[in-house]
Amino acid sequence: MQFVEEIVVDEFLPTVRSLLASNLRDRGLTQSEVADVLGISQSAVSKYAHGDVTINDRIAGDDRVRTLVEELGTGLSAGDISPVQALIELEVLVRDLESGGDLLAQLHEEAVPELADHGAGFRVHDPESERRASERVLSSVRKGLSVLETASGFAGLIPAVGSNLVACTPDAEDVDDVAGVPGRIFDVKGRATVPAAPEFGVSEHVARVLLAARRHGSEASAAINIRYDSELVDELEELGHVAAEFDESGDVSSSVGAAIEDESDATVLYQTGGMGIEPLIYVLGPDAQSVANTIRSCT
Repeated sequence: MQFVEEIVVDEFLPTVRSLLASNLRDRGLTQSEVADVLGISQSAVSKYAHGDVTINDRIAGDDRVRTLVEELGTGLSAGDISPVQALIELEVLVRDLESGGDLLAQLHEEAVPELADHGAGFRVHDPESERRASERVLSSVRKGLSVLETASGFAGLIPAVGSNLVACTPDAEDVDDVAGVPGRIFDVKGRATVPAAPEFGVSEHVARVLLAARRHGSEASAAINIRYDSELVDELEELGHVAAEFDESGDVSSSVGAAIEDESDATVLYQTGGMGIEPLIYVLGPDAQSVANTIRSCT
C-alpha cells in the first residue's frame, strides 16, 4: 500500500528542492542562505547542488514545475516572496498535480496499478476544496502583481484613487470572497507601489464591480481598475476585448448589470465620470495574471 503523499515526499519534494537549490545558488545565494530559505540543512543543500539526490525526470521536466521554480527563485532571492508564500505556491501545484489523471496521479497509479482499474474516478485530494480555492486565488493575485510591478508604464495608468487587482473564489458572493491589495496600488514618484500582500475582503470598489458583472452573467474571476482614456478603450478593443459603458453615479450593480446585458461578452467596463466621480476603466479576465498581462500589453 502506497499513498500519494509518499510520492510527494519521495519524488516531488527532492526534485523541487534540488531545482530550487540550484536556481538560488545560480542567483548568487550562499549555501547557508539557501538552507535558510528552504528550511533544510547546509549539508542537504550541498547534496542537492552536487546532484547527490535522485530526482524524478518527469517531475523536473514538467513545464509547470519549471515555471514555478523560476518564479520562486526570482521572488525568494529578491525577498519579494517569503518561504511561507513559496510553500503555499508549491502546495497549490501539488494539489493540481494530484488531481485525477495529472502527473502525480499518474505516478501514483504506476506505483499502485490497482488504482487505474478503480472505477470511482479516484482523487486523493479534492482540488476544489475551499482552502485550495483560496490559495489559488491568492497565488493568482500575487503573480498578477509581479507582472504589473515590472510592466513599464503601468504607473501612468493608475488613477488618482489608486488601482486594485482583485480575484475571487469560484462561488464568490460578497467582498469577503474577493482577494485584493490592502490600501490599493498607487503611483509613487512614477513607480507602481504595492503596499502589502494580497488578502481577502480588503477591496470594496473593484470587488463590487467584479461581483456585479458575475451576477449578471460574466464568467470573469478577476478585475483591475485603471484611469479612463478613450484611446485606452480603443486599444483594448483592438486587442480583442469587448467594451461597454456604465453609469457609476447610481447603483453599481444595476449599472454594471445593464452594461453586461447590452454586451454579454464585455471584458472592459468603463465610466466617463461625473460630479465627484473619477472616470475609470475596469478590465475583467479569467484570473489576475491574465488581467495583468492585458494591462502590460497596453503600456
